[in-house]
Order: sequence, then C-alpha cells, then structure tokens
Amino acid sequence: MSDDYIQELFADRIGGSGFGKDTKIYKFEKIKRAKAEALKASPGVELFDFGVGEPDDMAHSMVVEALKIECAKKENRGYADNGIQGLKTAAASYLKNVFGVDGIDPVKEVIHSIGSKPALAMIPDAFINEGDVTLMTAPGYPVMATHTNWNGGRTVTLPLTRENDFLPDLGAISEADAKAAKLLYLNYPNNPTGACATKEFFESVVAFAKKNNIVVVHDAAYAALSFKEPLSFLSVEGAKDVGVEIHSFSKAYNMTGWRLAFLVGSEKVISAFANVKDNYDSGQFIAIQKAGIYALEHNEITEKIAAKYKRRLQLLVEALNGAGFTAVMPGGSFYLYVPSPTGAGRHATFDAAEDASEYLIKNALISTVPWDDAGPFLRFSATFAAGDEADERRVLKEAGRRLKDLDLKF
Repeated sequence: MSDDYIQELFADRIGGSGFGKDTKIYKFEKIKRAKAEALKASPGVELFDFGVGEPDDMAHSMVVEALKIECAKKENRGYADNGIQGLKTAAASYLKNVFGVDGIDPVKEVIHSIGSKPALAMIPDAFINEGDVTLMTAPGYPVMATHTNWNGGRTVTLPLTRENDFLPDLGAISEADAKAAKLLYLNYPNNPTGACATKEFFESVVAFAKKNNIVVVHDAAYAALSFKEPLSFLSVEGAKDVGVEIHSFSKAYNMTGWRLAFLVGSEKVISAFANVKDNYDSGQFIAIQKAGIYALEHNEITEKIAAKYKRRLQLLVEALNGAGFTAVMPGGSFYLYVPSPTGAGRHATFDAAEDASEYLIKNALISTVPWDDAGPFLRFSATFAAGDEADERRVLKEAGRRLKDLDLKF
C-alpha cells in the first residue's frame, strides 16, 4: 500500500506538501558536518567545542540524592498535573531570597513547566489569534515566534545591536505593530549576547507594555548566572501586572535533562497558561519537582556554577583578544558574543559569520555558533569540556594559539 497520500496531508504550518523536501542546510547541521570533516582530516587532533549551549557538569550530588530518595516513595508515583504546592512555595521564596522579589502568591502566581521550551511554545496558544503580533528579540531563542506563526500570528523582530548594549529599541517599534502586538519576548542575561538588562530598561518595558496592552514574557533562564547582583524583571514596580518570568533549573543548577522550570507573575497569565498546559501534559514527575525544591533552597550551588563560568569567560576574553578579536566580558550567562572576523590570511574572506564559523572548524578545529541576525557575530560558550582549572587554562591557551596562527582579519 502506498503512503504517498500522506505527503499531501501535512499541515501548512510545517511546510504542507513540501515537508521534508527542503534541501536547505541549516547552520547547526553545517556545524555538525564541518566538525566531522575536520576530525576526519586531522585524526588525533583535539577539537575544542565552544558551541555547546548547555552545562558541562552533572547536577549537584545532593540534588541527585534528593531525586533518588523521592523516586522510591509511592506517594510520588502519580500525575503531577499543574504541579505540587511545595515547588510553588519554594519558587516564591527563591524569588525573594535571590532577587529580592516580595509579595508573590505561591498558589495563584506560580506554576511549573516541563522545561522553559514548552512554556514558550504554549504561551502563544493562550494569546495569539490570526493577525496578532509577537515582538521577538533577535538574535534569540525562536520557539515563541514559531508558535506565534503556527497560530496565524506574525512576529516583529527587534534587533539586538552592540550600539544599544544588546537591548531592544522599544521606541523604534511602529505604532501599528505596537497596537497589533500581544506578546513581547525578552531574555536577560541574554542568549547569545551575554548582555544584562538594567532596572531602568525593565521600567521602560513595563511602561511600554501598559501603554500598548502587551503581555511581557521574560525568559530568565540565565538570571541567576549574573556576575553582578541578579536582577529579576518582577523586581520592577508594576511588572507583575503586565507579564511573567520563566525560571529554568537547566542552567542555574546543571539540570538540563531533568526538564523543570517555573513561571511566576501575573495571576491572569498564569491561569491562562495553566488552562493550555492542562491540554498538553500531566506535569513533571513529582520526584523531580521535589529534587527541584532542594535546589531552590540551596542557591550556593548556583553561586559556585556562576563563579566557574566567570573564571572561564575571563580566560576566554584574554585568549580571543590575543588573537585579534574584540571581546568584552559579558554581564552574565555562559556566553561570549564577539564580532566575527571578515577574513583570514591573504586569501580567505567571509561574507557572513557562518562562513567564519566553518573556517575556524576546518582550519583550527574550533567550533562556535554563528549569528547573522543583527550583524555577523560568533558565540563562544564557557561550557567547553575541561577536567579542572589547569585543563581550562590548557584548552584556552591552545585555542588562542590556533586562532592567532590563522591571521584573522577584522
């Protein structure tokens, strides 16, 4: 029996009858192929992967132990639905202890999610009708934009430029787009730029949202990995009236594969999200939520993780600047975002960051992530593989030497 008819049944949102036939090679596939070619051409040479966007370490041993204990309890075997109250209460305390955010109602203003990504995917279902707009920063994490488009909405891109400290220019948004907008996506400390927001910027966001009747979604996945005092969007007066903040356990506690996050903020937004979520999942495993409670009650875990990334990033800045880059220490996250080289040696020229990224892999076995959304930049991550501090220095010293030998042009 032929299954050719299936090709004609795919939804337009994923490509319709053309689904699976696109021959375009996306940047992450290009990186994967380039790494394979480089390793084959240079057997025995170590590849330094600065493109990894997740922690390189395990979750803290006591968090793992908490999971082991809770896994064995019969009381934790059932559906969690929209989450256990203990996690919500711990989340409210965490906001107060780490970010100074007081007055969160742990019953009505907090809800868990099976990671940040599903939360960002579900929020448009609660707000976006055909023709509605989501304001999205770029470069950035595209999930909410994808689901906005799938719901018949459209996205308006807000470029993050070095000239504006990688903050979106809200004043540049047209009156028509602001009027049509329902959602504004922000992410600070930012992926990929590592930039941090200021209290003054968040205050302007609240004013903009109130003026234009917009819901703010602040993706705070890296909020606790700040190298200054951590800043929450909800610490600004009026923020809870206009939106929510999403906190992830993945980056702050090395719990990437555990898939746990929580949303906190506007009671109405939380309620709408809960309604949508009820139709997607039945909650994260209760034992994982209880291990998450242990994590939230021990923020010293995050402080040690942040100190490690800060140390590595400082060494990375030094190595890159020694090779001709213009690298500036970021305010948070584990990313370093630098202008891409325009060429190398006498003959190599790069029209885009993607070209430079492939060149670095093939000629120096150094992998990065290219971004060309708002000018050509490369993202280096401090989550590269290294055994200890001595090994960190060895890796970065050798990476710096290889880059310098390329005679990069800027």
